[in-house]
Amino acid sequence: MRYVSFIHQDEAGYGISFPDFPGCVSVGDSVDAAVRLGCEALAFHVEGLRNDGERIPPPRSIDAVKADPELADWREGADLVLIPLLLDRGSSRRVNISLDRGLLEAIDDEAWQRRMTRSAFLATAARREIEGT
Repeated sequence: MRYVSFIHQDEAGYGISFPDFPGCVSVGDSVDAAVRLGCEALAFHVEGLRNDGERIPPPRSIDAVKADPELADWREGADLVLIPLLLDRGSSRRVNISLDRGLLEAIDDEAWQRRMTRSAFLATAARREIEGT
C-alpha cells in the first residue's frame, strides 16, 4: 500500500507530509532522506492510530489528491511521491521460498560477511527494495 506525500523544499531542508494523514510530517537533508524518513514517520503515525483504535484511511490516488480543492494550497510547489506503508508486526513468520542455488549461495555469503542471518539479510533487502532506497 502506498500513500501520496508532498515534498517541499525550504531553508531547513526537504519536508515531507501526507494529505491522508494531517500532522504526519518529517524533514530530511535531501529528497532521498526525506523519503526514507517519511516511510518511518508514516509507519509510526499509522501504528499510533491503530493503537488508539482509529480508522486507517485507504490510500488515495495521485489523481484524487490533485483533484482535491482543499489541498490546493498544500500542494503548491510540492513534488508528489508515493510512500510505501511498511508496518512491523513484531513477530516473524516462517515461509517457504525457492531460489536459484547460485543466488542462495551469494545471499548466504553476503549475509555472513555482514554478520547477519539469511532471514535478516533478505528482510533488509526487501525493505530497501520496497522503500526504493
